[in-house]
Amino acid sequence: MRILFDQGTPVPLRKLLNPHQVETAFERAWNTLSNGDLLAVAEQEGFEVLVTTDRKLPGQQSLGEGKIAVVVLSSTSWPRIRKAAEAIRQAVDACVPGSFMEVNIP
Repeated sequence: MRILFDQGTPVPLRKLLNPHQVETAFERAWNTLSNGDLLAVAEQEGFEVLVTTDRKLPGQQSLGEGKIAVVVLSSTSWPRIRKAAEAIRQAVDACVPGSFMEVNIP
């Protein structure tokens, strides 16, 4: 599965999502795009999942209309996210086109 990390998603999480292919918005030079534009270009480029820490994104966008799934992490803290890696992996693996999931990070 092709996964795009939005700004704020800790890059070390990439290693914990093997065997998925993970790229970042920064690496793609998409870090200045608005949420709507980022979702559109990511979908056009064949990404299947966007992982973000932007908890406002679901309220700002019409999710479910596109093909890209969105996983929102409730924290930007890498130590906390690392402890919740299995829950994040399960959420990513369960994604279907246009779905939205929020992973509560304790």
